[in-house]
Amino acid sequence: MSSAGLFHLVVVYLLWGSTFLAIRVAVREGSGFPAFTMGATRVIAAGLILLLIAKLRGRRIVPTKAELPVLVGSGLLLWTGGNGLVTWAEQRAASGLAALMIGTVPIWVGLFEAYLDRRPPSALLLTSLATALLGIGLLSAPVLFSGVERDVLSILALAVAAVTWAAGTVLQSRRRVQLGLQASSAYQHLAGGLGFVVLSRLAGEPVAYPVREAWYAWGYLIVFGSIIGYTSYVQTLRLLPISIATTNAFVNPVIAVLLGALILKEPITPTTLAGAALVLAGVAGVFRDRFRARARVVVGGGGE
Repeated sequence: MSSAGLFHLVVVYLLWGSTFLAIRVAVREGSGFPAFTMGATRVIAAGLILLLIAKLRGRRIVPTKAELPVLVGSGLLLWTGGNGLVTWAEQRAASGLAALMIGTVPIWVGLFEAYLDRRPPSALLLTSLATALLGIGLLSAPVLFSGVERDVLSILALAVAAVTWAAGTVLQSRRRVQLGLQASSAYQHLAGGLGFVVLSRLAGEPVAYPVREAWYAWGYLIVFGSIIGYTSYVQTLRLLPISIATTNAFVNPVIAVLLGALILKEPITPTTLAGAALVLAGVAGVFRDRFRARARVVVGGGGE
């Protein structure tokens, strides 16, 4: 297994758990940053910086006609769809809850791959999905029972965000491009940023007047969430099997919940712990299912 891929995976482990906290700080009530405006400025700035880095390193920065649709499509799914819905939801949703719901991405990846490979989902995969959904139900129950419409919409947005992030991950993993790492990431950011701009206009967002803490969080997201963290995520998808590259689903929610509790005083209740345990158990079941499938392929291949 690639040592460079494992290094980048550790980077994703350490950094992406903290980005949920940074998003919450940047867009929570009183931050002065409309959600889609924050997302647009963040990812466009990161995309331009990444493109400049690629240019200064003498790398190819013009994608081919075959590469461009993959970069644009995955950028829209990952950034506008996945990150955009998380950013909008975290105006009201706790950062730990958001991270736990996005932690279900490997389950949706498994379902997408089963569909694309034209094989029925295994009993273990379906059981894992049911377990994770039960966990999400526990985590979101207090919000859903509150009856506040925007809080309920935030939960739905997080659920859809996990699905779109999974779709973008599968697209990027299966339609690999030869464009360099920074340039690929740059075009995905820029495509996602344009999507954010459209959403901001459609939502009629006001002019941004961010407070100082929101600016700090915005800068952190550009450097550590995008330029370093996302670039490392792209590299893990290139160097490691998708079943390994998405194991950040175990680590990021734990870091996000702890940081949310320590810094933003987000409550950790028995319901939170029970829901988190079910979500992580569901994710663990997906990885067990994948390793079983891989073992069957290896055994079958050896007998030919």
